Amino acid sequence: MSQPSIKLYGFPLSGHSHRVELMLSLLGLPSEFILVDLKQGAQKSADFMANLNSFGQVPAIDDNGTVLADSNAILVYLATTYGNGQWLPSDPVGQARVQRWLSAAAGQLHDGPAAARLAVVFGAEVDTVSAINRSHALLKRVEQQLSQSRFLAGEQPSIADIAFYTYVAHAPEGNVSLADYPQVRAWLAAIEALPGFVGMPRTAVGLQSK
Repeated sequence: MSQPSIKLYGFPLSGHSHRVELMLSLLGLPSEFILVDLKQGAQKSADFMANLNSFGQVPAIDDNGTVLADSNAILVYLATTYGNGQWLPSDPVGQARVQRWLSAAAGQLHDGPAAARLAVVFGAEVDTVSAINRSHALLKRVEQQLSQSRFLAGEQPSIADIAFYTYVAHAPEGNVSLADYPQVRAWLAAIEALPGFVGMPRTAVGLQSK
């Protein structure tokens, strides 16, 4: 019997939505993408906030009655439920290494590359100079890590890499050049070579989400 589709509520140009879309594809899980029209404020509707995410943000998933929101939380759920130990280590040290990068994805990545892209692509009021400076400070740390290990949390890909991929890959859309980061570029190529990889559109006109 085939597995029922997991419903993904998202927006095609949201990096946070793409994290989940990419993870679902890498895991080979049947899924149905349900558009949440951010331009019309659908994520703030009473129905969406009551039934999917009380914070009024995408993405959210409905896995046959299990409803979850927040992209990083969803990555943890998918890896734990369907990943067969591949995407989230079972040992405490491995889990901590992954969590370190998930925290950075919610912090430095959000305030750096994601914010810079938000300003340029979506016209949001962001201090672009500061966002670009934060982006390069983060990318230097990522470059250093990737000079020591093939992926962010070790020698195998994990949800840490999935949480980081989209906003790093699309950093040039926010005028954040990747030219000085050869290890980062090689890492992006390694993610893109994974079976089941799906990209996010690079022509972006829309609204940011989280």
